[in-house]
This record gives sequence, C-alpha cells and structure tokens, in this order.
Amino acid sequence: MPSNALVRAWMLLVGLSLATTALTLIEADGPLGLTVAAGVLALAGLKARIILARYLSLAGSRFWMASFSGAIGGFLVLAFVVHIIGRGA
Repeated sequence: MPSNALVRAWMLLVGLSLATTALTLIEADGPLGLTVAAGVLALAGLKARIILARYLSLAGSRFWMASFSGAIGGFLVLAFVVHIIGRGA
C-alpha cells in the first residue's frame, strides 16, 4: 500500500499536469507566448522536484536536491533561451 506522501505527490503531479495542459491550449503570440512558455517550463521544474523529492526519496538530502535542482533549473533556463532564439524575439 502506498504511503500518504506518495499519494499526495501523485495527486499534485496530476494537478500540475492538468495546469500544463491548460497552458498549452492558450494560443498566444508576442509577450503572452513567452509567458505561456515560461509557465510550462516552470511547471515542468516543479514536477521534476516533486519526483526527485518524493518518488526518489531525495527530500532528506540537501546536497542532492540542490544539485539536481541546479541542473534542472539550468536546463530549463537553457530551453527558454532556445525558445526565445527560435522565435526570433
């Protein structure tokens, strides 16, 4: 039987996935398009942290959470920069 923490994490992941889906349904150009892209990437970062903390049980290790958070954050920033360059903005 899964623990309550895992069930709560799963429910939070489902909610964040629904929010991501809702954001992707917005057809936006210009600054609003950048905001939507940033929102999708931010939600992806939150989901990654939940998976690392709860499912991989890294919540108790500050070093590993900080290391993975830095790597994921760097990747998400890089993805956003590539998105901006690809838009020609």
